[in-house]
Amino acid sequence: MIFRTILLSLALVAGLVAQDRKLSVGALYDQGEESFFEGKIKEAILDWDREIALMPQRGPHHWQRGLALYYLGQYEKGVAQFESHQKVNGHDVENAAWHFLCIVRQEDGSVEKARKKFIPIKGDGRVPMKEIHDLYGGKGTAEVVLAAAKKNAEGMRLRNQLCYAHLYLGLYYEALEKPEKSRKHMKLAAVDFKMDHYMGKVAQLHHKLRAKKKK
Repeated sequence: MIFRTILLSLALVAGLVAQDRKLSVGALYDQGEESFFEGKIKEAILDWDREIALMPQRGPHHWQRGLALYYLGQYEKGVAQFESHQKVNGHDVENAAWHFLCIVRQEDGSVEKARKKFIPIKGDGRVPMKEIHDLYGGKGTAEVVLAAAKKNAEGMRLRNQLCYAHLYLGLYYEALEKPEKSRKHMKLAAVDFKMDHYMGKVAQLHHKLRAKKKK
């Protein structure tokens, strides 16, 4: 009876520890996200690294950390993060795009190298993700991306699709070292077609960070 009571007590303690760990993981993620959108990129990565240390299985899923690594200029680590994420989420054009962006901007990177390692994606039905994937892969144009975003769309759907289109065009032109075009598209994503979901806020953050850097 005593032995059984001890086992039950140990199980209860283990359950409480696991629950506390999950709460800590969630709090660290939230804290990291808040820091990220405040432009405190180093702090965000530190929080997310602590989150992953508590629960390592979250590591491959953490594409948000990959974005932060891009903005911190740690492109090699960004490449590794997006390659890891590809193993758990193989149908996301955005993962291929950020992987491309990190390869272009790493020390020995280039658009040519990024295209040789470009991640093939099938099954992302969001508009205009197929056209964005084609553009980054060297098989499309900005005009085709924008036409797809506008086709048969209106209201908030149109606004959202244009937000995504201009975000990824802005990032694309940054990779091509065409800062004026990049700023133009990013302003459209961050201001004219502003959306307050995660990637919409990434556009706003990018717009602010690059404006600050220009000054």
